[in-house]
Amino acid sequence: MTAIIRSSPNLSLSTVPAAKLPGMAVTRYRAVFAVREYRPVFLAHVISMLGTMVAEVALSVLVYRTTGSAFLTAATFAVGFVPYALGGTVLASIADRYPTRSVLVGCNLLSAVLVAAMAVPGLPVGALLALRFASATVTPIFGAARAASIPEIVPGPAAVLARSLIRVVTQAAQLAGFAVGGLLLVLVSPRFALVGEAAGFVVSALLLRIGTRWRPARGGAGSMLGDSVRGLRAVFGAPRIRALLALWWVPPVFAVAPEALAAPYAHGIGQGPVGLGLLMTAVPAGTVLGELGAGLLSERLRSRLVLPLAIGSLAPLTAFVVHPGLPVAVLALFGAGLCSAYLVGLDQWFLAAVPERLAGRAMAVNSGGLMLGQAVGMAAAGAAAEYLAPHLVVVVAAVLGLGATAVTAQRVRRSATLLVEPALADTSTG
Repeated sequence: MTAIIRSSPNLSLSTVPAAKLPGMAVTRYRAVFAVREYRPVFLAHVISMLGTMVAEVALSVLVYRTTGSAFLTAATFAVGFVPYALGGTVLASIADRYPTRSVLVGCNLLSAVLVAAMAVPGLPVGALLALRFASATVTPIFGAARAASIPEIVPGPAAVLARSLIRVVTQAAQLAGFAVGGLLLVLVSPRFALVGEAAGFVVSALLLRIGTRWRPARGGAGSMLGDSVRGLRAVFGAPRIRALLALWWVPPVFAVAPEALAAPYAHGIGQGPVGLGLLMTAVPAGTVLGELGAGLLSERLRSRLVLPLAIGSLAPLTAFVVHPGLPVAVLALFGAGLCSAYLVGLDQWFLAAVPERLAGRAMAVNSGGLMLGQAVGMAAAGAAAEYLAPHLVVVVAAVLGLGATAVTAQRVRRSATLLVEPALADTSTG
């Protein structure tokens, strides 16, 4: 395949033929943490993610104690998905229009205010859900600004590992956060836990304000809506970026089926809360190990593994065709998580394909599509489970996902043969 020429003078290592990359050096994680400015960014993410997981548990408990409604309790989680459509489209340009540090600190402080407001006694459930919606709207803007800034903070190949570590923390927070949240609520009230999360956002804001350098805005002009529309047109008008976004989005749409149906599946095989917990944590645990392992490989090898692992990430789920017991089911889910190692190489491609002026908007679009796709996948799996047994729904999702990902992979291969991205060369974002 032929190398892609992008608006940056640096060519994508991922699109250069592997044969022309002999002896590619391996970038280690220590190179990431050797960058002084990255350390407060990483620590701030750890604090905010653990707090977010605890806050989600606390808010759901608070709503359930107030209403006794399982539907409204579930809505506290579901309402967190919808705002990604707003943050990833209409508000996407914020990540590029303003200095990164200002965006990051401002988002954290706004989140602190919103979460603290949830702790006010006597708030009706509608107000709690509205505050949850507002805080979730801030998340993709913050995430896009941070993701776009990491290559500026950690230059060169280490940027890919720096972003991978952020994803690893997110997955690890799923493993630890809900457990910690459950234990914490034995000792303190949900409102106290929410206040603690608000304080965590303030600490995160201070770390970012003190520990990172001020950098100018990457671009953007005119109205926010107009700027966002122009950015979206440029992002989706570039065949390479469009194909890579599809590869980010398609596999998770189908891979979330086991998570969506974990509770009924655990019940169907005679498992209680412990079994359910193992089913829920198997994929995140595999993902953490898969991404960390991929970070130890050379860029060339990571690049070679992207498409095979992306397609193969759905294959372990076909084991559910035999309605397996807990050990086999957990092993299959863990294997699917391990295949998420392809995300490191995919991120390597994505960073190379997106020009700096569109970085924030491209990251916002990516996270928005990823979250919405998972929400659709969960809803579809739940609807299908009304007519099919949970294990059959997982198998159908896996087979459909294998086919859809294979088609998407072919699009990615074709996009890598383009010499120039016309949409990025011709479209101005102001």
